[in-house]
Amino acid sequence: MKKLLTLALMLLVSATYAQLKPVAYTDGAQKLNGFSAAPGKSDKRKAGVLVLPAWKGIDKHSKDVAEELSKMGYYAFVADIYGEGHYPTDTKSAGQMAGYYKKNVAEYQKRIKLAMQELIKSGADASRIVVIGYCFGGTGAIEAARENFPVKGIVSFHGGLGRDSARTINPIVPKMLILHGADDPNEPLPQILAFQQEMRTAKADWQMIYYANSVHSFTDPDAGTDNSTGAAYNELAAKRSWKHMTMFFNEILAN
Repeated sequence: MKKLLTLALMLLVSATYAQLKPVAYTDGAQKLNGFSAAPGKSDKRKAGVLVLPAWKGIDKHSKDVAEELSKMGYYAFVADIYGEGHYPTDTKSAGQMAGYYKKNVAEYQKRIKLAMQELIKSGADASRIVVIGYCFGGTGAIEAARENFPVKGIVSFHGGLGRDSARTINPIVPKMLILHGADDPNEPLPQILAFQQEMRTAKADWQMIYYANSVHSFTDPDAGTDNSTGAAYNELAAKRSWKHMTMFFNEILAN
């Protein structure tokens, strides 16, 4: 019965996401379940995009993003940060899981690296990788830059900007695009200013774009549209941020 249910789930995923394929990989004894998408059209550049999901883990939004990226000619891989048996079931458990990896940054970075290896195995050129992330995943994308992963650049969509003040600020090599809701209550002004100063100290090549009337999760259609909750979808900001990401890709992957 278990095998039949697994097969049914895989068939459902295949039917819904034509380009996506489930990929099982591991971190030691921990099983991880990501999703890979090959380009829908031939692209000699073989650029790859690693997608880091929001705090609830792999969801429809992250899969939709990977599917769209594959249609644009990129290899894409949706990372599983939490691992089988540890997926959040509600906002409380999502907050706990995300909080754990924010505090244990080295473990978060390790899971990102493992997913990047799977992206490269799928066919992406190891020298032409970009990391993008949403909310908690945006925090992960910034961490990839802070750790100087061998990537062309990172894109953070409404990601957490905080950094333990005890951590050393080292020069940052990957180019960075930070896409931020102008009214995001999760990032107070002192934290934003501290992040911007960190970027200057690190001599990073960074851009930060604000979207008016936008709070946290402005790219997620399932977040509702009530800004008073602190997390809401903004269609205009979502479209604009996607275009800004596309322009960034065209720049950093030009050569």
